[in-house]
Amino acid sequence: MAKEIFNRVEEKYVITKEQYEHIAAELSKYAFPDEYSKNGSFYAISNIYYDTEDNNLIRMSVTKPVYKEKIRLRAYGVPSMDSKVFLEIKKKYHGVVNKRRTTLTLKEAYDFVNTGEIPEIREYMNEQVLKELKYSIRHYEVEPKVYLSYERQAFTGKTDSELRITFDKNIIARREDVALEYGVFGERVVPRDTMVMEIKYMDRMPMWLIALIRHHDLEKTSFSKYGTEYEHYLKYGIKESRLYA
Repeated sequence: MAKEIFNRVEEKYVITKEQYEHIAAELSKYAFPDEYSKNGSFYAISNIYYDTEDNNLIRMSVTKPVYKEKIRLRAYGVPSMDSKVFLEIKKKYHGVVNKRRTTLTLKEAYDFVNTGEIPEIREYMNEQVLKELKYSIRHYEVEPKVYLSYERQAFTGKTDSELRITFDKNIIARREDVALEYGVFGERVVPRDTMVMEIKYMDRMPMWLIALIRHHDLEKTSFSKYGTEYEHYLKYGIKESRLYA
């Protein structure tokens, strides 16, 4: 069963493709590629971010408050209505991220968010997380706001299975036709040669990773894919948002 409860620190770094190539080569000494990233491959992740009618969740998030939360639907690849997906609520407090998610079919997830009614419980669902999501969906009166996809390569620490390092590229977003089953199309959120490196750990970052970050002179950032898309949307609107075509 896929892990459904996460509680960890997350640090992000915006890097170039050249930096990625050097870092990924060095990681092989300390980390294994995950099951979807064998032989240096990337895999596709697509998301729907839910928000209030006036974008209140992301408006609050970009102000960098002490506490913030997001509701999103995630799929690996392009799903059909019968495909299994993850509906998640992600909360961040003083830099520590708590993510709770449940498996649903895509149709079940759409119906749940649209109606606020928990579907008939199946063996693959997490009932407690569904109850938490029900409260947030009704409290915020959310609706699908943004489709956002990217390609990911992920690594897990050889001696620390809770350590996870990911690289995301080709970040694409759209505010029209916000549905996972329609596939990948939209506007670039960052330039083509830019990637996002994210480090996720429980208690402390290992010394070898700290040394690697210092060696490449990386600077931690509060970069948010959804937040960056929202800033582009405010500046350029939907039709003029081809900043990184």
